[in-house]
Amino acid sequence: MQRTLKPIAAVTGCLALTASLTACGSSAASSEERIVTVYSADGLKGEKGDGWYDKVFKDFQAKTGIEVKYVEGGSGEMVQRAVREKSHTQADVLVTLPPFIQQADSKGLLQKYAPEGSDKVRGGDKSADGTWTSVVNNYFGFIKNKKELSGDAPSTWEELLDDTYKGKVQYSTPGVAGDGTAVVIKAMHDFGGKEAAMAYLKKLQVNNVGPSSSTSKLAPKVDKGEILVANGDVQMNFAQSKSAPNLAIWFPAKAGGRPTTFALPYAAGLLSKAPHTENGKKLLDFMLAEEAQREVSSVGGGFPARTDVRATDANAHALTKLMEGVEVFEPDWADIDENLKEYVDAWKTATGS
Repeated sequence: MQRTLKPIAAVTGCLALTASLTACGSSAASSEERIVTVYSADGLKGEKGDGWYDKVFKDFQAKTGIEVKYVEGGSGEMVQRAVREKSHTQADVLVTLPPFIQQADSKGLLQKYAPEGSDKVRGGDKSADGTWTSVVNNYFGFIKNKKELSGDAPSTWEELLDDTYKGKVQYSTPGVAGDGTAVVIKAMHDFGGKEAAMAYLKKLQVNNVGPSSSTSKLAPKVDKGEILVANGDVQMNFAQSKSAPNLAIWFPAKAGGRPTTFALPYAAGLLSKAPHTENGKKLLDFMLAEEAQREVSSVGGGFPARTDVRATDANAHALTKLMEGVEVFEPDWADIDENLKEYVDAWKTATGS
């Protein structure tokens, strides 16, 4: 997800200036104010104003009269911002990827709230204590330039070590980017543990361009052929492929094994001491409503979080086909939350980053 913190230009008002944001989000602000502030990992807001967030926020304001103030950045970056503001909370809703939503929970940033419709969300896609729930399901993946790379190449981790990919591979920063952290998680699963994964990533570093603060910015580089392979996630890259015709989503396998992935949902929670708590609850309810969930695939290129919403649009069929033959595993998120720093430090040591 994008790692450069930025207000969205199309959103005006309190986000235009830091001072204004403080004024809008101060603890002294009235809960009756018709605004709600969202801190989110990127991927759900379209570059051309055509993403799922764009549609949902517009419809939400039309229905409720509540304006959505939006700030996006890296998953870890958003959590750290919320931590810094903990004594003077600025935002109402936090949307981020695992393991950072668990990290936000463990740091006491979230308050309990079960949005309407959350009973239809699978148990593994929401917290046991009711502090967060997935609003869009998603899966980790890689992308490649299908014009420059013919056939199924590459299909394995090991192929990326070939000289063909020297200076042509790039992935976003573990510990900062949700998708970058996912590279480490998947490598640890596929290679059977931390040591083997780090040994591989050390070898891959020879071909790696270097860490990127933004996952979303890697797709245009792949599409143009500046690099050939990068990390990403299915929802974001599927949406990007509409305007980037050379992108293809794939899932690396260990040589001799099956391609694998794991769920990497956009998970949302209500921030503790949110200045506009009731408005935040209304937005969470709206994002999980059936109408918004039906648009997750047709508008956003993702997977509905609610199990009772069966998308039948063209995007939904294409996404189902994309996932055929891919083994989906479930990471031990409790372990990753507890040991994330250790794993990121190991990556830094292995790669010299």
